Amino acid sequence: MSGFDIFAIVVVLLVVITLFAGVKTVPQGYDWTIERFGKYTRTLSPGLNLIVPYFDRIGRKMNMMEQVIDIPQQEVITKDNATVTVDGVAFFQVFDAAKASYEVANLTNAITVLTMTNIRSVMGAMDLDQVLSHRDEINERLLRVVDAAVSPWGVKVNRIEIKDIVPPADLVEAMGRQMKAERVKRADILQAEGQRQSEILRAEGAKQSQILQAEGRREAAFRDAEARERSAEAEAKATEMVSEAIAKGDVAALNYFIATNYIKAFGQFADAPNQKVIMLPMEAVNLIGSLAGIGEIAKATFGESAASAQAAARRPTAVPSSGSAAPSLPPTPPQT
Repeated sequence: MSGFDIFAIVVVLLVVITLFAGVKTVPQGYDWTIERFGKYTRTLSPGLNLIVPYFDRIGRKMNMMEQVIDIPQQEVITKDNATVTVDGVAFFQVFDAAKASYEVANLTNAITVLTMTNIRSVMGAMDLDQVLSHRDEINERLLRVVDAAVSPWGVKVNRIEIKDIVPPADLVEAMGRQMKAERVKRADILQAEGQRQSEILRAEGAKQSQILQAEGRREAAFRDAEARERSAEAEAKATEMVSEAIAKGDVAALNYFIATNYIKAFGQFADAPNQKVIMLPMEAVNLIGSLAGIGEIAKATFGESAASAQAAARRPTAVPSSGSAAPSLPPTPPQT
């Protein structure tokens, strides 16, 4: 092999090495920075790229996809001097490879430390109850503060989440007792409220019952008064008619009126519960005379024929002589 052949081979090899050194393929999801003599010049995007061989070199290969980092556990003292153990997780994405490469030395560690310090600041300004019940508010405040702090580094923090908040064991026990007492208190309040409502309903029912009873008594009294009024009107009418009959000389109507009241009075005596035997002397002739008055009224009403038939039925078969008088009957006491 002559010297020319060796030279040609060396030239071909140098051209091949130069081509490989000047052609760069960047994978999807990454950005590469280019440095010329140690100084940043430009950024290579995903795909096929050309650089100046022997003068340019690859500086940093930055991952442009969203990344997640764990925030380690740390103890945080709340506003009311309660110590809790907190950890979390952060999601970030690089949007400027040059700033992320040259503005901060260790991007992941910087974001972790910054998030931990802001967790202590945010949760330290809140009470324990707020820390345990307002996680969304804590996450929002952390995201706002940390994202503003890492923006000069070419990084966007998309989300920060608090994973666990662990209070001390004695504090957890005290919170359990407090929760139990609160539940017992609510149960007592609900029971008292139920009893109160039940008493109110029973009182309303009794009130409505008394109102209805009063309405019934009023209606009954009204009906009784109306009945008494009509009875009094009928009595007054009867008395008026009897008075008119007496004024016309009709004694039979007076006898009928007296006999009716007479019989009613004896009926009331007989119906009285505290009376068993009634001893009242009276003459039978008076009662017969009253019945005669009733007969006279019937005679005037139904005609002479009916009255004659009734008188014939009462007449005895043996007629005494004109010279002899009928024997008088001794007075007979009433029997009950």
